[in-house]
Amino acid sequence: MVDWALAAQTGALLVRGGPQVPREEAETAVTDLRELTVVAEGHVRELTNLGLDLPLLPGEVVDRPGWVRSAAAGLDALTGRALPRQGGPLGPLLAGGAGVQTGLVLAFLASRVLGQYDPFGGEGKEGQLLLVAPNVVAAEQAMDVPGRDFRLWVCLHECTHRLQFTAVRWLRDYFADEVERLVSGLAGGGTDSLADLFGRLPEAIKQGPKLNLAELLQSPKERAVFDRLLALSTLLEGHADYVMDAVGPQVVPSVDTIRARFTARRKGGGVFDRLLRALLGVDAKIRQYEEGAKFTKHVVDAVGMDGFNAVWRSPNTLPSRAEISDPAAWVRRLHG
Repeated sequence: MVDWALAAQTGALLVRGGPQVPREEAETAVTDLRELTVVAEGHVRELTNLGLDLPLLPGEVVDRPGWVRSAAAGLDALTGRALPRQGGPLGPLLAGGAGVQTGLVLAFLASRVLGQYDPFGGEGKEGQLLLVAPNVVAAEQAMDVPGRDFRLWVCLHECTHRLQFTAVRWLRDYFADEVERLVSGLAGGGTDSLADLFGRLPEAIKQGPKLNLAELLQSPKERAVFDRLLALSTLLEGHADYVMDAVGPQVVPSVDTIRARFTARRKGGGVFDRLLRALLGVDAKIRQYEEGAKFTKHVVDAVGMDGFNAVWRSPNTLPSRAEISDPAAWVRRLHG
């Protein structure tokens, strides 16, 4: 359904160039990011007690076109077994059209992503940790924050994601299986009839902004899978946001300034930029950071980090979507 090679080519061609910086400064940024991933993961392990026996590995530093190509390859690997290949004479045309559209989205996101851990990228099951050097440099310049502090702070976030998937052995396959269930249902026409959709309108009106169009179009079975994926991604993002701040000022001295300016930057942009972010779900992603971080902080304050780590025991101990909003309910379920 998507020509991922064409998506990668389109996105890499259309993405804007990064900031103009002296060559020496660019090389320093690349070296810092590669080396700081090792330093950052050591701090994350010390705080979270995750992956203490795993090797410490550097990240891979890329430019914007490099991120586009890696993201397309990772998405192809994640969705390939769930999305059917388009057959017939129109198959390549439809896949090509979807590939161009996806490339446009990747080009837009490529100028904003600071880093990413892709559990399905690279070779093997260790995944791929990417830092987008031009975006990191552009952000630290725009916010006027210390370069090394900001680079380490970003690495703390992405290394937390890497540990989530490498230290929790079942998480990668669980996530892939859930995505396959959701995508297979949508691709296979699992959505209910028009009459069923109209029947769910009162619920949509009642919940208002809490229920988006995608959820309205889902069948109850699809909604259950969507809720599990949304709860998981909120947990992962919020946990990483909590960790990157909790490591503390002894590691990132300007962490309070960085967090304040970064939060303001997340909400900024012109009208067109904000519209695109809303359409692509970027604003929803920001809410995930906030909700997930609140959940993590509440649980850690209540039962400590070891108590929080009960979330990683099995899929059954993950918080539900309702428990993300009510962390005390998760604490009662797991710890009494």
